[in-house]
Amino acid sequence: MKIGLVSLGCPKNLVDSERMLAGLALGGFAITTDPDGADVAVVNTCAFIDLARAESDQHIDALETLKREGRLGRIVVAGCMAQRYGRTILERHPGIDAIVGISEREALAEVCCALLRRPARKKHDRPPAAAPVIRVKPMPAAAPPDDRERLRLTPRHYAYLRISEGCDNRCSYCAIPEIRGPLRSKPPEQLLAEAAELAADGAKELILIGQDTTAYGRDFEKSPAAARPGPRVDSLHALLAELRRRVRVPWLRLMYTHPASFSDEVLAELARGLPLVPYVDLPLQHIADPILESMGRRVSRARIEDLIARLRNAVPGIALRTSFIVGYPGETDGQFDELLAFVRKVRFDHVGVFVYSPEPGTRAAGLPGQVPTDAARGRWDRLMQAAEALAFATARGQIGRRLTVLVDGPDGAGRLVARHAGQAPEVDSVVLLPEGAADAGRMVEVCITGTAGYDLLATANPAGRNLD
Repeated sequence: MKIGLVSLGCPKNLVDSERMLAGLALGGFAITTDPDGADVAVVNTCAFIDLARAESDQHIDALETLKREGRLGRIVVAGCMAQRYGRTILERHPGIDAIVGISEREALAEVCCALLRRPARKKHDRPPAAAPVIRVKPMPAAAPPDDRERLRLTPRHYAYLRISEGCDNRCSYCAIPEIRGPLRSKPPEQLLAEAAELAADGAKELILIGQDTTAYGRDFEKSPAAARPGPRVDSLHALLAELRRRVRVPWLRLMYTHPASFSDEVLAELARGLPLVPYVDLPLQHIADPILESMGRRVSRARIEDLIARLRNAVPGIALRTSFIVGYPGETDGQFDELLAFVRKVRFDHVGVFVYSPEPGTRAAGLPGQVPTDAARGRWDRLMQAAEALAFATARGQIGRRLTVLVDGPDGAGRLVARHAGQAPEVDSVVLLPEGAADAGRMVEVCITGTAGYDLLATANPAGRNLD
């Protein structure tokens, strides 16, 4: 029986998809990338903001069309939208056969087997031949997911290493704690075993992810030390040191950090250099103190500026990625102008900008001073234009440099995509090489010769040095 999986959303969702695929493969299913003609299609949804939910809805609509045309057997909706909205998804999508929340990820193969044992639901059935299967439970307050033994969707040479699940920060605009539950850090031995497994499978770059990676280990205070066998790894900096000692990979990359809990010890680990690359993903969301306070970010502009200065002093040439929200309730023109001036002053290497989305059940959704959509989108345009101009200038400043890159593979346009240490996969700019310059998964030296917007153009080092 063939199962087609569509994975949407962030790298945390991708890890869930990889674990789902492994369970399905072990359950005897054949995996296909195309739901057209599959016996079951599974869509692992995202529900972080309104645009993500709209994308999920569009994919489910397309699957329902395939099913009506007799080109698809069953539809299973999984992931964040399933976890948050449960059976209410059926109001818009009556063609769904099963809803499987994040909390029931490991039951997916069992659900698919059950669906295939019963007759398909027909459009004219009144009532349906069989009610949809609903497998959604509250997220546990303990027991983070075990992500070992995955069927990876990333290229073999890099992998995401989820170090924790859930979040305790309770930012006013964010529904993630309602979807993913409270912070649960993976036990260090489980995590180190997973990292070793990924390295043994060919990963040269491990990308550390979580809702808040700098909070790793904070929840261990709630459990006795005896429940945590192995070395005392109860913080992010201790985990980084242990990964450095025990897992042999050329690159470790740190994503999803929080400025309020970014410790001096983590900064010191970055300053030690490779395999921890000089790169930090540091979502700031805003810079005006009244907005930061309303958001519940637990940090001030002064602390943010001090942290950025310390990062750049400790790790010369560090690449900083950040993200901002514009149009947050109560944001004035002056506060937006303050944010715009800050971005121009600091000159981040990579910037993402989101228009505020009022999420049901969050504190910010009920705040006064909701910014009109047109005004918020106008601010998005202005901030993106500023960030783009800075990114283009930064790219031009790289011309003539020699850099080590990890080759991801061809892009379908006759070019080879690679990344230097300051570029994370999927979200940042890339280095473009002539097709055939190197094999995917190799680390090589290149010379930057030009730019193409955000991206860098390069040729292989004339010496042809291969760094593997």
